[in-house]
Amino acid sequence: MPFSLPELPYPYEALQPYLSKETLEFHHDKHHAAYVTTANNLLKDSGLEGKSLEDVVKESYGKNVPLFNNAAQHYNHSEYWKSIKPGGASKVPGELEKALIESFGSIEKVKQDLVQAGTTQFGSGWAWLVVKDGKIAVAKTGNAENPLISGGVPILTVDVWEHTYYIDYRNRRPDYLKAFVDNLVNWEYVAERYAAALS
Repeated sequence: MPFSLPELPYPYEALQPYLSKETLEFHHDKHHAAYVTTANNLLKDSGLEGKSLEDVVKESYGKNVPLFNNAAQHYNHSEYWKSIKPGGASKVPGELEKALIESFGSIEKVKQDLVQAGTTQFGSGWAWLVVKDGKIAVAKTGNAENPLISGGVPILTVDVWEHTYYIDYRNRRPDYLKAFVDNLVNWEYVAERYAAALS
């Protein structure tokens, strides 16, 4: 089964004023679409045809760099779109809230640590909430890398590649990250991912 570009789960203008229609058009329709097309071309004769996207990511890592880069970027972007909700979720669902407070002390601290991880990721990359050994942690990765390759389960994905925010924020990555954690996080989806990671 070739990979396919998922539709955005909301209209292009739904994330304004935090992310513009123009940003989403470029980011989804050009950048993400290109990763899908390239990953499909590289998948042919790779020996990984027919495997799930997660398996392709894990099995190509360190062995087939071009395929890994494009398949992982497809995975990362697909999770990023689902990590966002127009207007954000008003409240962190109960079990997830309990687990986050246990790990970080407060929801505010989770947000601060995510902003810090994204701000200090040198160059292109990602910030994450990840479940490993039953605990939630903040992580950051460079380029296409993600927590799947180190045995973690990503439950929140934040893109810090420059194309994600440059149209709206220019070089102000911390402002984009703060807007993201305060106004755009789909905590219901994060809670679903958390429950799935524990099961």
